[in-house]
This record gives sequence, structure tokens and C-alpha cells, in this order.
Amino acid sequence: MSDTRSSSPVTPPRSAEDVGGPAQTGARWPLPEEAFWSEANDPPLIGGAPGRRADEAAAELTAPQRAIPAVGRLEHPEPAPEPEQEPQQPRRKRDPFLDNVKFLLIALVPMGHSLVPTLAADSSRALYIFIYTFHMPLFVIISGYLSRNFWNSNAKTNKLVDTFLVPYVIVEVGYAVLRTALGQKWSLTIIDPAWLNWYLLALLFWRLSTPVWKRMKYPVPVSIAIYLFAGLSSISGDFSMDRFFGLMPFFVIGLVLQPEHFELLNRRWIKILAVFTLLAAAGVAIYIAPHAKLSPFYYKASYHSLDLSWYMGIGLRTGLLICGLAMCFAVLALVPRRETWFTDLGTRTLYCYLLHGIPVLIAKDQGWLSLPWLYGPLGVLAICSTCFALAIVLCLPVTRTVFKWVLEPRLTWLYRRPSRN
Repeated sequence: MSDTRSSSPVTPPRSAEDVGGPAQTGARWPLPEEAFWSEANDPPLIGGAPGRRADEAAAELTAPQRAIPAVGRLEHPEPAPEPEQEPQQPRRKRDPFLDNVKFLLIALVPMGHSLVPTLAADSSRALYIFIYTFHMPLFVIISGYLSRNFWNSNAKTNKLVDTFLVPYVIVEVGYAVLRTALGQKWSLTIIDPAWLNWYLLALLFWRLSTPVWKRMKYPVPVSIAIYLFAGLSSISGDFSMDRFFGLMPFFVIGLVLQPEHFELLNRRWIKILAVFTLLAAAGVAIYIAPHAKLSPFYYKASYHSLDLSWYMGIGLRTGLLICGLAMCFAVLALVPRRETWFTDLGTRTLYCYLLHGIPVLIAKDQGWLSLPWLYGPLGVLAICSTCFALAIVLCLPVTRTVFKWVLEPRLTWLYRRPSRN
């Protein structure tokens, strides 16, 4: 989620996310789309009336009914039987597939950030390149998939503020305070996101652009063309515009994906091909690690900053897009589709994403990630194991209980109640 420059102290999504996933077919399809790290659901609708909440409709159904007297009869009429209430539609059960994907991806985020101090070692550099080629692109694909119907719900639209803008400001201020406490100079620039905070702004603008992409006939080719031509300019990092354009095709591809596309990956021969794809990617990462630049793998560098001509730069970005997509779909093919021990952890990825920087920054400042024995395969294994354990802790329910008030604030007072008409 960051480069070696922005990872230093000087400088992800139910919500986000979803109810359900593409692990199975049947009555649960299509999946409801939400932000990639939230667990909130809109109240279920009943009675076929759009916009009516279940509790409102139930109140109408249980209201006292007036008895209509029979014409020409003297005896007291029997009260009319109350109409049978329509049963509420049960909430859709979460499908474990996307939750499994999200946890495995979020566990790679602290790993990548923690490997930065040891990138002088080829083993760390190779793993770093391998991770950064696909882990953020796949996060963006999932975020795009979950944004397909984002504008169809008032509650989801409100999340543009609840789960993006408010946490963004809080985290920016929090990390500025932490850097100052660690002896760094005070710096706070809201328009230039610090370190891992870039994803919140980029996802906000991708979501805002969703209606435009959904109206296009050929959104994926257009987004790829913008992605390639964006490299001709040195785009500023203000408001995450460099990442907004650099990862744009992955978001648009996620928007056009359908559940049946995920089902195509659930075939044995594709799983076998996925294993060879990831093995080949690992081999290439090991081979190029000693001499490859890291800038291209952040999906934001201009051709000029890479000392490339325009045609070489377009060729590099095209190749990186193809490799990233191949690895993304390989991972999707191999992730378990059944419920696992880490499925529930995947519902709280926001907390790992926003909070892991605290222990990582402290470990960097104290030199714990620069010990001599960490420069090698054993050190890579130690860093990855520790970061995986950290991801588990930060995705636990108790972590959400402690930090929910600040990272997922309920700002219902800020919005107008939707009209019932």
C-alpha cells in the first residue's frame, strides 16, 4: 500500500463490505454490494415496496382493522379476520469466499510494510515485489465488485463519509501525533495522505466515479487507455490522484465482474494453472529482485520518473497490468470457498488496515526491524510470521469493540431521513 519512501515515518472492503460472496451459486446470488470493510446491512425490505423498512411495514400490517358491518343484517357482525402477515425475508447469510480473500490480503499489508527496512536483502526484496504486484490490485478489484450497486442505497452512500472521510481525518491526525511522539517533526497535510491512508481517498473517488463507468459501453478499455496515458504525466499525490489513475483498471474490472465469472475460477484445471502462475511469478520476482526498481510496482510512477521513453513506459505498464491480473485471478482461484477459521476475521479488515501502522512505525523507530539477522530468508520468515499474528489480533472482535467508535462512527444525525413517498 505504500512505497519505500511513503512507508517511512516521515510520510482496504461486511466494510466494508459485503453480505455474501461468490463462493456458491443458488438463491444467494447476486451478492449484495457494500463497502469493503463494513458489517452493516440495510434493513430488509418486505412487501415489495421499495424504500419501506421491515419494521414500518410490519407496523402497518399489525394495525387494528375496522370491521365493516354487513348490509341488512341485525346481528353484530363478526370482526373481519386479520390479514396474515408476510414473513420477513431472512437476511442473506455471508458467503465465506470474499471474507477469506480479504483476510489473506490484509495480512499481506503489514508484511509488506515491515519488509521495507530489510529490502537490501534479495530475499526480502523478492517477496516485496511478489506481494506488491497483486495484493493492492486484488483489493481494488474486490472493492469495485462490491461497488456495483453502491448508489442504490442511501445507507451505502452515507458510508462515503462514515467509513472514508471521517476515519481519514482521524487517522491522519493520529499518525501525525505518533510521529511527533517518536521524535519526528510535526507534519500534517490533509490533502496529501500519509502512508497507508492513500487508499481511503482513492477508494472514495473510485466510488464517486462509479455511475460514469456503469453508463459506458466499454468501460474496461477506456479505463486501461486512461491508465496507460496517465503515465505520460507526473501526477501529484495530492488526494491520491496518482494511485487513482494508476489502479483505475482494476476497480473498473471489478465493477463489470459478475458472480458467474468467479464460478469459472472454481475448476480444477484452472486451480492447477493458478498454482503454476504463482510459482512462475515467484520465480520471476526472485530473478529480478537484485536489479529491479520498486517504483513500477506502486502503480503510480510516471514514465519520466522511471527514465523510460513513452513507448517503453506503455509497454512496462501493459506488462505489469497483465501480470497483476494473472496473479489476482490465480489467488482468487486458490482461496478456499468454504468457511475456515479465518473467515470471520475477514469481516473486520478495516481495523488491521488502519491500526497496523502503529506497531510497525514503533518497530521501525526502535530498530527492531533492522536487526542484522533479519536480512535473509530466516528474517523474512520471522517478519511474515509476526505480521500474520498481528493481522489476526487486529481483526478480532475485541479490537473492533475497542476502536469502533472512532473508526466506524455512527453519524445518523448528519443525514436527512429518506422520504417515504
